[in-house]
Amino acid sequence: MSISISSFALLLAFLILSSRLEPASAQEADGGFSYVVGSPTGPERWGDLRPEWAKCKNGMMQSPIDIRRENVQQLCSLGRLMPNYRRSDATIQNSGYDIKVEWANGAGSININGTEYVLVELHWHWPSEHYIDGRRYALELHMVHKSSDGKIAVIGILYKLSLFSDLLLTTLTRAIQNVTGTLKEKKPIGAVDPRWIYIPVRFVSQRQVTLLQNAVNNEFRTNNARPLQPLNGRPIYEYRDC
Repeated sequence: MSISISSFALLLAFLILSSRLEPASAQEADGGFSYVVGSPTGPERWGDLRPEWAKCKNGMMQSPIDIRRENVQQLCSLGRLMPNYRRSDATIQNSGYDIKVEWANGAGSININGTEYVLVELHWHWPSEHYIDGRRYALELHMVHKSSDGKIAVIGILYKLSLFSDLLLTTLTRAIQNVTGTLKEKKPIGAVDPRWIYIPVRFVSQRQVTLLQNAVNNEFRTNNARPLQPLNGRPIYEYRDC
């Protein structure tokens, strides 16, 4: 099966850079945590659950955030992200709290400030983790990239609820159904081509959101998104052609 991904740009895309991805985010955690605020293992307690998660409590550069236009600085010196992606064999996995598409050998890369970050994974959060001008979206796609020295770059893409379906999720429907109710097992899904993903906001149908929700454990069906974190004076930059 060959999968190609396409969509149309509506808003700004955002990029999250980190020295490493906190394991309390969906892609590394292995149970023992919750997205339910106020619960014993909820987001406000993640920093106490494991020593390596301490930054979830005391870190000053945490995500997600509300991207407000009055805080955004437009810079042409940033340069446009120019992905060099390629078609590559992938697997799909139900972690219990999200659905992952992974490329064991990578699917191309992006270059940021001279560092190459290889695309290794896609996963979704519902509802969106990030906000734009106080607005939350139905779904958020994270494109996870890793450098050779372990640094992480995540491109976030927001989904707007619509009568239109998302092409990627339409193509992955059967694969997602095949991992519904299964945990941890990685199933091959053939070649997935990410070269057309370069867009900030996509359209998604409620049926597709429900497909993802029904695939995971009950606790995570309505929410697998971390609450907003303080900006703490961080600048937000938007690339603009000059």
